[in-house]
Amino acid sequence: MNNGAIIEIKHLTKKFKNSPEDAVKDISFTVGQNEIYGLLGPNGAGKTTTLSVLCGLFPPTSGSVLIDGKNIQKDPADIRKIVGIVPQDIALYSSLTAKENLDFYGHMYGLKGKDLKNKIAFWLEKLDLTDAANRQVCNFSGGMKRRVNLIAGILHQPKILFLDEPTVGVDVQSRSVIIGHLKDLNKAGTTIIYTSHLMEEAENFCTYVSIIDHGKILAGDSPAALISSFKGSGNLEDVFLQLTDTKPRD
Repeated sequence: MNNGAIIEIKHLTKKFKNSPEDAVKDISFTVGQNEIYGLLGPNGAGKTTTLSVLCGLFPPTSGSVLIDGKNIQKDPADIRKIVGIVPQDIALYSSLTAKENLDFYGHMYGLKGKDLKNKIAFWLEKLDLTDAANRQVCNFSGGMKRRVNLIAGILHQPKILFLDEPTVGVDVQSRSVIIGHLKDLNKAGTTIIYTSHLMEEAENFCTYVSIIDHGKILAGDSPAALISSFKGSGNLEDVFLQLTDTKPRD
């Protein structure tokens, strides 16, 4: 891990009411400052639940979560100031324009006035959306919505960014733009925690990955180290299939 831990998870368990088993089962891991940490797993593996606990959306059933030295349950307001969240589902108002959506989210993060206006203009240009700034989001392609969704989570320059499947369902060009700018954010000092089904993307994007299935972390290391440690593996997808089996997950 790099430069000390900015996130520390110890013996985290999450069970939902009326569920026959735990969604997350006694997992522990740390995320280093300026890491791009990938939490990878099949459908139902527990990765989105884990991310939701780290974001403060669900309380843990047991265990502890420290983010930048603060307890997720005792200091949620302090933590919200330093994190950004980009959910898997598009969290935009379809009847509003891109600019109106970003203005709304910027105000939620405490931004206002010229500072907010400049940040919106900067990111719209960065992600090739300036010409679409005043169009309603309902008329956007999937890739355009994903890019606006991303901007909404990074306008306030978060110290830590949570990304749940940030490129799902988008074309190769949009995916390349999104990943490129996420790498730039990371180089500027933002720690990234990322979930995905896309093994090739994760292999090239993440500095460290953990593979989770059935609520348990099965392995964790840099992509290159994981690939070299599993016999017969030529890439991260091979490792993933060895650990999680080849049965389809619905």
